[in-house]
Amino acid sequence: MTAVATFAGLSLDQPRIFGIINVTPDSFSDGGEALVVEDAVSRGRAMLDAGADVLDVGGESTRPGAEPVGIDEEIARVIPVVKALSELGALVSIDTRRAPVMEAAIEAGATIINDVTALSHDPNSMGLAVASGLPVILMHMLGEPGTMQDNPQYEDAALDVFGYLKKRVAACEAAGIDRGRIAVDPGIGFGKTVAHNLDILSRLDLYRDFGCPVLLGASRKTFIGKLSGDVAPKDRLGGSLAAVLAAAARGVRLFRVHDVADTRQALTVFHAIEKK
Repeated sequence: MTAVATFAGLSLDQPRIFGIINVTPDSFSDGGEALVVEDAVSRGRAMLDAGADVLDVGGESTRPGAEPVGIDEEIARVIPVVKALSELGALVSIDTRRAPVMEAAIEAGATIINDVTALSHDPNSMGLAVASGLPVILMHMLGEPGTMQDNPQYEDAALDVFGYLKKRVAACEAAGIDRGRIAVDPGIGFGKTVAHNLDILSRLDLYRDFGCPVLLGASRKTFIGKLSGDVAPKDRLGGSLAAVLAAAARGVRLFRVHDVADTRQALTVFHAIEKK
């Protein structure tokens, strides 16, 4: 019998949901809504009740055009939230590209490292990830948040992103991170046009034999708005669910979303149909 794949102790025999908690004033969709610790923790509780498997906490917006946040400020934003949610028994991932933030979050109870730069931004992050023994999520981003949407170019978006992530996985393995601890994220919306995003999404089955689970973060992204008449982020639920289900059909099992209850329902029905 073939062993069932796992990530961070979660069996991937079914789809798994990461609920987004942005402890920021300026995230593209929900900036300011969880900046107060109590609001962030309340949101986390609600997401757990709605079916989230992991709570993904971030303190620096990486939306297009975003300005960097000081390390001390990022730590001050996320650590009380990580600590409180971990004490509730939640699996918490820390969404950061900086080693000091990773380290502080791990001490506060985070058990997954989610880095939008695939452990390449901070020269100390790879060593910290190795030493921690924790699972990591490696994402593709073209350039920096402040400039990543300034005319992004690829020879072949899907293959270029795949190739980059393959190299980052190899770098992690060479440093001492077992492939079983790694998930990859193609970085929808991070230095990509609508056409690039659609190309990547339509060819996610490239990753079927990659040896790492894929995490998709397409929730409320700009490409959905542009395909839907420039609707506001909170009016992009239908498009977000369409992206999730298209990805699930191509083998993706990890999903980072804002709308946990709706995504859980959609994936539950999809998974029930697929098992027949």
